[in-house]
Amino acid sequence: MSRTDLPTGEATRTRRPPQSAGRILVPLGIGAVVVGALFAIDAFAPGFFADALPTRAQDGLTLAISVLIESLPFVALGVVLSIVVQVWVPPGVIERWMPRRAWARRAVLSLLGMIVPVCECGNVPFARGLLMRGFSVPETLTFLIAAPIVNPIVIITTHQAFGFSDGILIARLIGGYAIANLIGWLYSRHPSPDALLTDRFRDTCELVLDEPGGKGRRSIAQFVIELRAVMPALIIGSALAGAVQVLIPRDVLLAIGSNPALSIVAMIALAMVVSICSNVDSFFALSFASTFTPGSIVAFLLVGPLVDVKMLALLRTTFTTRTLAGLVVVVVLSAFAIGAVVNLVA
Repeated sequence: MSRTDLPTGEATRTRRPPQSAGRILVPLGIGAVVVGALFAIDAFAPGFFADALPTRAQDGLTLAISVLIESLPFVALGVVLSIVVQVWVPPGVIERWMPRRAWARRAVLSLLGMIVPVCECGNVPFARGLLMRGFSVPETLTFLIAAPIVNPIVIITTHQAFGFSDGILIARLIGGYAIANLIGWLYSRHPSPDALLTDRFRDTCELVLDEPGGKGRRSIAQFVIELRAVMPALIIGSALAGAVQVLIPRDVLLAIGSNPALSIVAMIALAMVVSICSNVDSFFALSFASTFTPGSIVAFLLVGPLVDVKMLALLRTTFTTRTLAGLVVVVVLSAFAIGAVVNLVA
């Protein structure tokens, strides 16, 4: 990637320090809000939970750690693959296999996840490597959205959990592919796609380009940069996922599971907070299959890998808040529509 591949105007942008006071204060503020919310609920709504705060706090900590441990190997693998793509693959090798038409390039990139065996956590640093290599923002978003669903491990585990019953597997694959290409097309219409990226990520691109030395030194530099960007987001996302799970009574969700519309809404909400790795989320969803409608299960399997709390925290390292808000709206509405169709057909 050359300096001309940077987002518009970045070649002349003054580089900011990688760390700032805001970068440190934001995680502390989020942690304080989560802890304060737990104490507030315990103080003002003591009958809302049967268990005391220490028990729920312990449950939340256990859930947060489990999400973190589950995600770490895939994040590390994603960082390594990102370095391979950015530093070690010669220029033009990937690009020469890409079609020239924009829609066809996005269609091909949305299938790239079939040969990248990482979950959604590892796809974020890999996608950052694609951006640094010169792929456009819409193309990278198409890969990011499709990859956690067309992943061969995800396909196998979904089949193991549901087989071909109620069309859940087929709906997940086709739905995920369609949502990814819809998002890629929508953001390709943006007048300034580079504005979808955070200033910090664009500065990171410049830092990598300015790193002196050979490929080995560049690899180490990018490894440090990627971990420094992704790990705080992963820890915050895991903590939020654990905290939110102990705040939502599961019996409330089960009470509305049989309603065709409300069941989809409930499972979408559940998918966004439990933050389970896409490689194993099918087995978690299987526990709801006897209570919730097939369409709601499909919606859960579509939304979870794309816009759960942990994933949004990771995506925030690269994309602006407005971009993520748009992603959430498109994914949620699309998943609801697909789930409603499955309920009608099943």
